[in-house]
Amino acid sequence: MSFAAFEKKIWLATPTMHGDEIKYMKEAYDSNWMSTEGANLGELERLVCEKTGCGYAVPLSSGTAALHLAVKLAGVGQGDTVFCSDMTFGATVNAILYEKAVPVFIDSEYETWNMDPAALEKAFELYPDTKAILAVNLYGTPAKYDEICAIAEKHGAVLIEDAAESFGALYKGRQTGTFGTYNVISFNGNKIITGSSGGMLLTDDGEAADRARKWSTQSREPAAWYQHEEIGYNYRMSNVVAGIVRGQMPHLDEHIALKKAIFQRYQNGFADLPVAMNPWDPETMEPNCWLSCILIDESAMCRQDRSDTETTYVSEPGKTCPDEILETLEKYNAQGRPTWKPMHMQPLYGSQAFVTKDGLYAGTGTDVGSDLFRRGLCLPSDIKMSAEEQDRIIEIVRSCFA
Repeated sequence: MSFAAFEKKIWLATPTMHGDEIKYMKEAYDSNWMSTEGANLGELERLVCEKTGCGYAVPLSSGTAALHLAVKLAGVGQGDTVFCSDMTFGATVNAILYEKAVPVFIDSEYETWNMDPAALEKAFELYPDTKAILAVNLYGTPAKYDEICAIAEKHGAVLIEDAAESFGALYKGRQTGTFGTYNVISFNGNKIITGSSGGMLLTDDGEAADRARKWSTQSREPAAWYQHEEIGYNYRMSNVVAGIVRGQMPHLDEHIALKKAIFQRYQNGFADLPVAMNPWDPETMEPNCWLSCILIDESAMCRQDRSDTETTYVSEPGKTCPDEILETLEKYNAQGRPTWKPMHMQPLYGSQAFVTKDGLYAGTGTDVGSDLFRRGLCLPSDIKMSAEEQDRIIEIVRSCFA
């Protein structure tokens, strides 16, 4: 089956501006507060605390900066082990390595694609002195926080919640970004709302928030001159970026509603195909549906072989694979992407321990994350995509199963 290519590219996820962003940026310009102080920063802190219910929100240059400071606040140091979600973006793990600590990757489970509590408990049997847990909310879906929080408390570990992808999502009616002692959200260009860059550290600990602010401004001491007594970082968010996010904040719920509509149209459009959408528990979770993804049934997978940088596949009638679908979407000027490649499969981190619900992984047996990577892909999820354009995306994907 042949389709006409989209005249304008259909993107995975791009910023959607509304107008107030430029107003607040102009306020920063007109008042000459173009650096890391100004009214936009204070107002953004207030808005995020009001939305999430957290006590303190520290604006930073990126979600990665917030992750790094969260790890540092957790007391993690050289040689300490940190349990980390295996299926995530590399920034999550890099924040651990910045403090010269040792990541131990925890496998995913199929119900949410997030950290498996059973694997986490198994990891504590193997590494009982672990100081911290870094759990990720993948593609906007909350992890199983009742179980994860209970395990963290049982073992006296600090929980860090990486909610970079899940701002506005709920677990049992509570906003994500509030389950850890330290929590992180992101305003990167493709997130649910954006500042083009930027992130925030969220916490209920006022002293920790003050430490993070100090560290983020090169750890300058309160003296008339530049006095430094500990290492610091250039991590503060600018008043200009804060103006963009401030203008986006009133539209967070609107963006989530549009993302949910995209997810539902895909779910309806693929109802008779051998695929499943990225899952969650409707009794406890309300994701923000940042990215809509599919997982192809094993019985419908054609042969697909991936090296670290290249892929090949063999088309079969009635079957397909993620790389064939992604190649076909690109042919028609639409962007998808593979699901995150698990960290234990990455050359940079391949020597680190990886724990599944069965125990320390040695190359055979349970490995949920690699299965999700092999059979999964992220679909175009841009909220500026029209229903008609999405219908064409659905037909293109369906054609791959012909």
